[in-house]
Amino acid sequence: MHLRLSRSLVHVLALACMAALPAVAHAQVAPAASGGFASPGTPKWDVFVGYSYLSPSGTVNTPIPGGTILPGSYDSVVNGQILSGSYFLNHYLGIQAEAGIHEWGITNPPTFYGNGTTGNDDGFLTLSGGLIARYPRGKFTPFVHVLGGEALIDGPVHNPFTWGPVITGGAGLDYLTPWFHRRLSIRIFQLDYEYMHADFGTGTWGGVANIRAIRGSAGIVLHHGTFVPREGLSLACSASPAEVYAGDPVTLSAMAGGLEPKANAIYSWSGAGISGTGESISVNTAGMAPGVQSVDCAVREGKPGSEGSRAWQNAKSTAMFTVKVFDAPTVSCSASPATITPGESSTITAMGVSPQNRPLVYTYSATVGSITGTGASAVYSSTGAPTGTVTINCTVSDDKSQTASASTSVTITAPYVAPAPRTQALCSISFTKDPLRPTRVDNEAKACLDEVALDLARQPDAKAVVVGNVTTAEKLLPANAKSGLAQSMAALRAVNTKAYLVGEKGIDPSRIAVATGSAEASSVEDYLVPAGANFASDLTGITPVDETMVKPQARLPLGATHAAKKRAVKPVK
Repeated sequence: MHLRLSRSLVHVLALACMAALPAVAHAQVAPAASGGFASPGTPKWDVFVGYSYLSPSGTVNTPIPGGTILPGSYDSVVNGQILSGSYFLNHYLGIQAEAGIHEWGITNPPTFYGNGTTGNDDGFLTLSGGLIARYPRGKFTPFVHVLGGEALIDGPVHNPFTWGPVITGGAGLDYLTPWFHRRLSIRIFQLDYEYMHADFGTGTWGGVANIRAIRGSAGIVLHHGTFVPREGLSLACSASPAEVYAGDPVTLSAMAGGLEPKANAIYSWSGAGISGTGESISVNTAGMAPGVQSVDCAVREGKPGSEGSRAWQNAKSTAMFTVKVFDAPTVSCSASPATITPGESSTITAMGVSPQNRPLVYTYSATVGSITGTGASAVYSSTGAPTGTVTINCTVSDDKSQTASASTSVTITAPYVAPAPRTQALCSISFTKDPLRPTRVDNEAKACLDEVALDLARQPDAKAVVVGNVTTAEKLLPANAKSGLAQSMAALRAVNTKAYLVGEKGIDPSRIAVATGSAEASSVEDYLVPAGANFASDLTGITPVDETMVKPQARLPLGATHAAKKRAVKPVK
């Protein structure tokens, strides 16, 4: 028996899913943006017509001719129709009458086909009435119902049609379609439990049936009439402006919706500081504490003297506004100049702003030094302050004891001390390209010496030093080693260079000093000595040349080489 019930329940659910397919398909193509469609109102009448499947369970011990008892059981009935009508007393509760036919009246009189497990000559006619409750939710309406009545029951064997009581309880779901001006719904499913009792008598073909059945139905529902309740009053109250400072005026306004044109409307207000009656009043906010303030408003309508006597003739709301705390002032601060030397001063400027134009008082302080002044300007003095950064604080206060601070800084720097001038290395001259005249200033040296002359012209108070050098190889030449000419060669290179600057570039000889150096090179190094520089301390290994002992040589052409050799300068003894 449990197996039969389980299979029957599966059949019922399958039928319910098949019945739901049209509603699902329609829901998929319904415009999403418009939300499908709106119900015209909750219907007063519902008429349901549909297919019904019945799965009864029960055994009847039937006496048959010959005195034998034949147990017969009921089979599922797939040939069924159902019809019901419901009248609703309000949006949710109604009364219902229902008729169901399941293979009843196929033959008259019914023909015996064997017991119910093989022949299925079962038949049921149910006539019931009771209560139905629904819960409309947009396009879907679930419902439950409980019914009682009479059932005309055919036996599972050859039991005669017999009337007996029936009790039905179940639930279902309807889907409202847009068809026929939304007067048609699809009953996706209706699933019921039924209990039926039949007493077929004690003689032949008698017996007693206690039938427990699962019934599944689906079909269409037609609607008629609607419940459209009267809309009650609505009320919206607002404050303008929504934010004020204590002492500022506020206007409260009420806007009622759904008023009867010929009815009398009375507005009422309750709250601190209100003044006036009617749709618009004013509020005195002087002395109110900061924060959110609320005022209750109400409206009632009706005939004069009976306004608000019915529930829908009343509406309430609340208007709110905020009393703000006075805004604190703000201030910015700057110093001019921002950098000073010890003992100098800087002007400090503060710019304070009160959003509500409250009077402001300025004060100043400094980490070191002193500051004097009131109002928007003060003077900072660095007298006695060390070098470094000084922080200046500017503060404003209003008459509500609210303050704001800002800061700026002044940098105190030590007086500028120019660095001591130092000797600067200029260009150098090579004496390696003319071995026959190893001390002669050749033409390639002109570029270097022209630049030296320009540097001296640019700095009239500067001097030049030319330092001659000689290589070890030159010192070891036999003529130089015996006669000491190597030392004179370095000095000659220096004095010849000076002679070029004096003779060719017109440099005052007093601005040029000559010396010998210790560099391993056949060269002359040129140096610029600015005013104040000490050449002797800037360079080491330098020996001044005694220009009374070493004289410059004439710049002979290359053809006079032999004569130059005869006039070679010898070391002074």
